[in-house]
Parts: sequence; C-alpha cells; structure tokens
Amino acid sequence: MRIALAQLNYHVGDFVNNVSRITEAIEKAKAQQADLVIFAELSICGYPPRDFLEFDDFIRRCNEAVASIAGKCQGIAAIVGAPSKNTAPKGKPLYNTAYFLADGKILAKVHKTLLPNYDVFDEYRYFEPNRLPYMVTEYQGYRFAVTICEDLWNISDDPLYVRNPMDELAKLNPDFLINIAASPFSYNQAEIRREVLSRNARTYSLPAVYVNQVGGQTELIFDGGSMVVDSQGEVVAALNEFEEDLLVWEMPNAKCKMQNAKPEVTEPVNHQIFKSSNHQIFKSSNHQIPLINSALTLGIKDYFGKMGFSRAVVGLSGGIDSAVTLVLAANALGNENVRAVLLPSQYSSDHSIADAVSLAGNLNVQYDIIPIEDAYHSIGKALQPHFAGLPFNLAEENIQARIRAVILMAISNKFGHILLNTSNKSEAAVGFGTLYGDMCGGLSVLGDVYKTQVYELARFINKDREIIPLNSILKPPSAELRPDQKDSDSLPDYEILDQVLYLYIEQRKGPDDLIAAGFDESVVQRVLKLVNTTEHKRHQTPPILRVSPKAFGMGRRMPIVAKYLS
Repeated sequence: MRIALAQLNYHVGDFVNNVSRITEAIEKAKAQQADLVIFAELSICGYPPRDFLEFDDFIRRCNEAVASIAGKCQGIAAIVGAPSKNTAPKGKPLYNTAYFLADGKILAKVHKTLLPNYDVFDEYRYFEPNRLPYMVTEYQGYRFAVTICEDLWNISDDPLYVRNPMDELAKLNPDFLINIAASPFSYNQAEIRREVLSRNARTYSLPAVYVNQVGGQTELIFDGGSMVVDSQGEVVAALNEFEEDLLVWEMPNAKCKMQNAKPEVTEPVNHQIFKSSNHQIFKSSNHQIPLINSALTLGIKDYFGKMGFSRAVVGLSGGIDSAVTLVLAANALGNENVRAVLLPSQYSSDHSIADAVSLAGNLNVQYDIIPIEDAYHSIGKALQPHFAGLPFNLAEENIQARIRAVILMAISNKFGHILLNTSNKSEAAVGFGTLYGDMCGGLSVLGDVYKTQVYELARFINKDREIIPLNSILKPPSAELRPDQKDSDSLPDYEILDQVLYLYIEQRKGPDDLIAAGFDESVVQRVLKLVNTTEHKRHQTPPILRVSPKAFGMGRRMPIVAKYLS
C-alpha cells in the first residue's frame, strides 16, 4: 500500500479554500499512485473552529464538504477530519471525527476519544468523547487503527485520562496505526511529539503514520512535522516543518517489518528527521531559536494573509525589540510591505535614532521620522494647571508612549497598515508597558518571547551579516522616557528576571520553590507580585503569537481580581 501524507495549511471556516487544497492533494497523490492519502484533524473546517461549531450552518457546510471530497475519491481512499453529529439522545451535539472515504462515499467514521481541555485546548466544550466500541479500518488487505491527535497522548507513566484507546485498538490486531492531528507549535513540541509517537510504536509493535497541519491560526502556529515511525520507534520519514508538503510512503506487505519499506517523496527531497537534544532556554547555542524565528515569520505571514491584510507598520525605537519585530515582519511580508516610524522625544538618544535609521536602510524598508516633543509639550501645557507642583513621574512617561500610539494608529488608519506590537514576554509579564501606548497593535509578535530570547533572535538574524546594528544588541535596554533611563532601574537584570518568570509561568513553580532554587527572596516576591497584579493589562493586549508551552492569552487563564501572592 502506498500512503500519502498531506501536510496542508488550512483556513478556519474557509471551506472553498480547504476543499480546494484537499482535492489538489488527492490528485497529486493519485498521480504518484498512492492508494490512501491522509489529512489532518478537522482539516475540512480548519483548527480550532471554536464557537463556529455551535452554528448549524457551519456543520452543514462541513458535511457538504466531506461529501464533495468523497466524490473525488475514485481509485484512491482518503482520511479527512471534520465534526460530525452525535445522534444519541444524550451528550454533546458533535463528535470530532476522522472520515474514511473511498469509492465516492463515506465508508467509515472514527470519533475522537480523548478530548484535551488544558492550555490552548477546549475540545470538551464542543465534542462528545467516543464511547462506542473500537474498530479498525480495513482496506486493500490492511487493517489500520485510526486515531485522532490526543488519542495517542495517554501513554505516559502518569496518564491524564482513565482510558487509552490504543490499548483497545491493539487487541483488534491492526497492521499499523494512523494519527491525524492538529498539534500547535511550541519550541519543544517536536521532540515531545516524536517521543509520543515512538513510544506508541514500540509499545504496540506497530508502525505509525502521523499527519499534522501547518500554518498560522491567529495565536496558534502549526509547524507540521508529519512523519512515519517504524515499529521500533524510529522516525523513518518526516515532512518539512513550517511549510506545506506531501510525501508518499510505500508500506510493506502486511505483517512485514516496517524498516524494509522505502519512501518515494515529492520535491524537495531533503525531508528532515528529528534529532533529540536537550532544551536550554537561555543559552545562545539553543537550537530552539531558529524554530522560534521560523514560527514567528509564519505566524505573521498567515495572520496577514488569512485576514486579508497586506501591509504593516512598526514603531522603530532603535531598541532590540522593535528591531527584531521589523526584521520578522519584512521577512514575512516583504520589505516593500513594511513601514517603520521613528518617534523620538527629547529623551531619545542620538544613537537610538541612528540605529533605527541604519536598520531600516539595511532592510530597504520605508521609514519616517516624526518627533513627538511638540505634542508632548502641548499636552503638558493643557495639564499644567492640574499637575502644578507635582513631580515628573509615570504619568509624564506614559503620555509619551500614548502620543506614539496615537500617531502609529493614525498611520494605520490612513494607509491601511496593521500596527505590530513589539512588547516582549518579560515586559508583558511584569506590566512593563503602557496601556493604550506601547501595548497597542493588531498582533503581538514577541509577546511570548522573553527578553533574553529576543537577544538570541537578534544574534541569529545577524548570523550571516549585520542586519540589526550591533549597538542595538549591546547597549543597555531603555524605554527612554526620562533622562538616562534604563530598564534595570525598575526591573531585575533580565538574565535573572527571565529565569524567575520561566519557572513561575511555564513551570508553575511557587515562591518557596523559587527561593529554594537559589533566587533572592525579595526578588521572587517582587517579581511574582508584579506578574499577578498586572493581569488586567494582559487582558487588553493584542493576540500573541504562541511559541512556548505556556503563552499569555488563550492558554493561560488567570483571574484579574485575585489575592494570590499580591
């Protein structure tokens, strides 16, 4: 049997686009004499559809799309993902379903059993878990166990669910297992995903075929990483990451050893096979940085493309965050579609302006310089009777940030540009940003990237030539809202801050754990209080591109009015 793995970029709710992509992939697979082509979880409607699933019309269109694709399955079979109706008198109205299509019709349906309800996942809100007897699908003399994403993820030593679908499916003596998935990217997900598949293959002595989707869906970025794993748990073929791809794999005769199979692949032929390595989040040798760079670029590109936007504007300060954001935007959208705006105040240093101009020149990006000093003094004059006798403080600093936001949003409105937010995760975590000022934007590019990682991204960007001026990387970070201001005046050094934040946010370590790990108690208490008392700010930020296992936004649901550690 020749099996095609089709790794595609879907668009939630765009049935015409999704059906077209799936149909085209079926034709490509047929041209390569594939017997079966496999697509991702909920490929018909795109993932995650969220509350669209509550619309009867949405489900009707899903059903029509499945029927349309079934009609194309003549001389080839396909597995696609889509919601299906639960006809039982009790339970949720829908199943998350894998459809097996052949001979122009639906031959079988397999429902997802394990419904993730953690982090960015909320499937139990919509779907009923499968409670029907398990069955294998038979085709051309092969018996295969079809599973959907999470159905393979209960194989750890500390199971999350009370059932393990593969335990039941293995009793039915399948020849191999198939898993269709919608597994979003985070910087360590590929290695975890590979281990889950490998462990299933070894445990049940079955080869595994895994198909994931690719592309950006608002905050979520899907990296693909589709693969074939032999019965010993070795990855024997893998599709390209962060791009659409198709691979045809010839399965051996039923019951034969998987490692005897040989792949036939489409261009490009250099399909990556994952290699395991240790993750050290704050080290310059970290292999995660190229992955994060690719993910953010794809996230920007698809956010704009799928929303029908084409041009971006970035407030360029000469600092590291706006510099990295501008480079990522230029790579994603093309330098001709990105505009930089420099907004110096009386506190801006000459080298910051020079660094920003140099970067714009290196990227061949249009830039404008619009000083804000006159606007700042005008507002100060209006407020003078009310602020008389009071010292300069955060109020005057925030006025500058908000003037910049007004100008950037005016350019956005006038020219149809989308403002990209440049705040990093460290700043967002401790509230080091101005609401309706530098926290404005249509998309947060670096909101899930710690400051120390931003520096690593900058060095990665400069690996072949200097694009970001070296001074932007080496100078002490500063908001430049008052004379000689430095971030370290208000915050611990980022090398310390980011480690505390990582352990608290990603690892969910409490203050006692952090102090026991060697961090100063006063620093721990101060940082955690800042995180917990600035939750209201994060609820008002733009969507944040997710690249870590625990990003601000849909995957981290914290109360605003709370007393914990405050």
